Amino acid sequence: MKFLDRIPLSTLVVAALLLGLAPFVPEPHVWEKLKMLGAGELTRPIDVFDLVLHGAPWVLLLLKIVRVARSAR
Repeated sequence: MKFLDRIPLSTLVVAALLLGLAPFVPEPHVWEKLKMLGAGELTRPIDVFDLVLHGAPWVLLLLKIVRVARSAR
């Protein structure tokens, strides 16, 4: 997890907002893929790749926030 410590929180926030939500119209890509996952329609490899690509910044941001909160104790 040392790689996560080296990434600034601001960089992860920007990545989550830009890459995690792009494209913004008609709806954020990650939201579309999460809806497909919930409906059981996430079957094509490109859709799984899209979910991983657009979801990774959010996962890293969440991990960073948890790590910072734990180290503040």
